[in-house]
Amino acid sequence: MPAIQSETSYEIGEFAEIVGLSAPTIRYYENQGLLKARRTDNGRRYFTEQDIKWVKFLLHLKGTGMSINDLKKYVTWRAEGDQTITDRLDLLKKTKADFMEEYRQVQHHLQILNDKIDWYEAKESGKDTGKEPFATYLQRLGHHE
Repeated sequence: MPAIQSETSYEIGEFAEIVGLSAPTIRYYENQGLLKARRTDNGRRYFTEQDIKWVKFLLHLKGTGMSINDLKKYVTWRAEGDQTITDRLDLLKKTKADFMEEYRQVQHHLQILNDKIDWYEAKESGKDTGKEPFATYLQRLGHHE
């Protein structure tokens, strides 16, 4: 009969390093109810591979701009089971819509930055010797600032 392997566990420092957070942030997530550490018999926190996957998912949500309060809602609803799928889905869709709007704005800022770089490079290379103000240049490119 094959031996049963126990699940790999990580103390808070190692876990923090694996997920790319500091130990105080891990404790904060735990205090906020976003993460639940297991405890050894002597009370030391430890985490598992499942916790790594969970925190990485939370970081994806956080990376989309989801607030701590919305993360807490999500975690609470997840713990309540399948009857909250509609709530979770609505929250994820709202987060996506908000993120996509922010993404569009960031893309626009990047385009303006690229246009400014192009404008300066044209002046520096001598391709543009005119005195056209940048705002006029942007209008000529179709930007409506």
